Amino acid sequence: MRKGNHSSHTDFIILGFPGLPEHQWLLFVLFVTIYVLTLMENLVLIVTIKLNCQLHTPMYFFLGNLSLLEIFYVSVTVPKLLSNLLLGEKVTSLGGCMAQLYFFLSLASSECFLLAAMACDCYLTICQRLNYPALMNHRACTVLNLGSWLSGFLASFPSIVMISRLQFCSANTIQHFFCDLLPLLKLSCTDTSTIETLDFVAALSVLVMSLLVTGTSYICIFSTMARIPSTAGKHKAFFICASHLVVVSMFYATTIFMYAWPRAVGTFDLNKLVSVLYTVVAPFLNPSSTAFKQKEI
Repeated sequence: MRKGNHSSHTDFIILGFPGLPEHQWLLFVLFVTIYVLTLMENLVLIVTIKLNCQLHTPMYFFLGNLSLLEIFYVSVTVPKLLSNLLLGEKVTSLGGCMAQLYFFLSLASSECFLLAAMACDCYLTICQRLNYPALMNHRACTVLNLGSWLSGFLASFPSIVMISRLQFCSANTIQHFFCDLLPLLKLSCTDTSTIETLDFVAALSVLVMSLLVTGTSYICIFSTMARIPSTAGKHKAFFICASHLVVVSMFYATTIFMYAWPRAVGTFDLNKLVSVLYTVVAPFLNPSSTAFKQKEI
């Protein structure tokens, strides 16, 4: 049990970027520009897929859902950050903080599962192309998509329930630009080892399951590509999965750094930088890096 004042807080102060007080306006312009562009490009991609009948394929079905997820994902953290930078509104309630953390963790977990489903689609496209229409039909796409969303929201629920029951005493300042898990746990005056272990197990389970599916799919894909006799055929196969592989690599690298350890790694300034990459930059880059044209092999 940690010592301190045991009157639990109902409000928190989110510091944001206090080390750059003279650049708050510049940061606001930067983040609002990226946010608006992220919303626009994802919406354009969703509408384009919806209106173009030639894009009504499983790959673009998953891509449209990924774009929708990215809109929700970036909207969980960035609007509050913009309010913090522009208006100095740093105070958030306990309920608001728990809601932000829950949706953030749930959407991140859902993205893991959705990327794994997209890896399965790449595998079937390249390795099972003759049986692809029968295997990846509308029902299979719907089950994989709904399963990805539902699994992500269920995986984060136990941790949020336990965190909401903690006592937050003494300091109430979150050393971050949103209600992230590790900065929030540092404010608790009760023992958080059980929650840290539970979160570690939950994060590891999500990452291991999705990475296992993704890794196995790509091992089979690369094995099949190696047996393709023509250079043009290999290029077409690589073209189908290359963009997805870039997104997967960027997403998993930052996620593993932040959440696959039982305790924080490095300093909070480093964590903030990595957090910006996967909360702001990654949703901005994903549509342009995944909007590739499907080709038959």
